[in-house]
Amino acid sequence: MLNVEKLKKYRKQADQTVSDLARAGLRASWDSNQSASAIRNWEKGLLKPQPTMSDVDSLAKALGVARQDLLVWNATHKFAPIAPRKARLVADLIRGRYAQEALDVLDFANKRAAVLFKKVLESAIANADEQEADVSRLFVSDARVDEGGIRQGTRRWRPKDRGRAVSWTRLASHLRIAVDTE
Repeated sequence: MLNVEKLKKYRKQADQTVSDLARAGLRASWDSNQSASAIRNWEKGLLKPQPTMSDVDSLAKALGVARQDLLVWNATHKFAPIAPRKARLVADLIRGRYAQEALDVLDFANKRAAVLFKKVLESAIANADEQEADVSRLFVSDARVDEGGIRQGTRRWRPKDRGRAVSWTRLASHLRIAVDTE
């Protein structure tokens, strides 16, 4: 996936405007106005339209950098069976660390979410390795937990005093990790 902060940084270093990059030609079916609009959206963090690898290649060529310098690799685990509040404790442990160091921390973390985050982090590292990134230089640039709602099949009723009943549920989370090179 395209890293928007790096795109801004390299565009300013190359001292190019958005229209200069748009003239480099992203997609054959787009004119320069559509390309400029897409680049502006990407720099704002709006990934609509979704940038393809050919878009990243043409941007890297126009900026004079390697394709790997503009990419960040993601992995997610949607509807993980853990409450977001508990998973955020583990996300805070690994955010900003090198990938191997984060794996070591997760091995020894005494939290149930550590096992889930370890699988997601290994998947993100595998995604980077598949696209020929330098795995030894990877670090966890973003680790976040979003609420996934109520887990299916976990809505229950607990009897209380005077004939009342209280509902209780179990929550799910979306675990997201992004790894990046230095």
